[in-house]
Amino acid sequence: MIAIIDYDAGNIKSVENAFASLGGSVQLTSDPEVVAKADKVVLPGVGVFGDAKHKLDVRGMDQAVHEVVRKGTPFLAICVGLQLLFDESEESPGAEGLSVFGGKIKRIPAAEGIKVPQIGWNSLHIERDCRLLKGTPEGAFVYFVHSYYLEADDKDIVIASTEYSAHIHAAVEKDNVFATQFHPEKSGAVGLNILKNFMEL
Repeated sequence: MIAIIDYDAGNIKSVENAFASLGGSVQLTSDPEVVAKADKVVLPGVGVFGDAKHKLDVRGMDQAVHEVVRKGTPFLAICVGLQLLFDESEESPGAEGLSVFGGKIKRIPAAEGIKVPQIGWNSLHIERDCRLLKGTPEGAFVYFVHSYYLEADDKDIVIASTEYSAHIHAAVEKDNVFATQFHPEKSGAVGLNILKNFMEL
């Protein structure tokens, strides 16, 4: 069973529907005990960093995420979910992330011809072989909706990047933890293949 953490963030139903379309057994849940027992766990979401972290905390999901990571359960974070795995964000000064990995979330810098938030398709540069992006071709287009981007401390965890007024760490993978800034559930066949890869871990 794939537990999708429901913490009143945006776009959660789209993630549920995408996994269901692939034949996944999916449960939306706000219960840390359900998350602890799941075969796989997904932290999706569209929203503001500080608000999203607060919503996780009041449900006890911050501790649940750390337990899932510690146990080795396959864990996938999407969009603001990815951002929450790191230390802090310029979007919410003073708010602490989950610090699963070291790094900061920065605002996409203003530049001529660049609209912020970035809403739309952008190509991926695959940084290295990995399980999550297996079968994803170099230059594949995926769908982004974000104003802030990841700059990870450990470049070895970065599996894909993209360029949008900055060098953006678009996906990370280490051990049982996987995360994408882009939305695989909105990225057509490329995105569904990524979700399928996660399902088959």
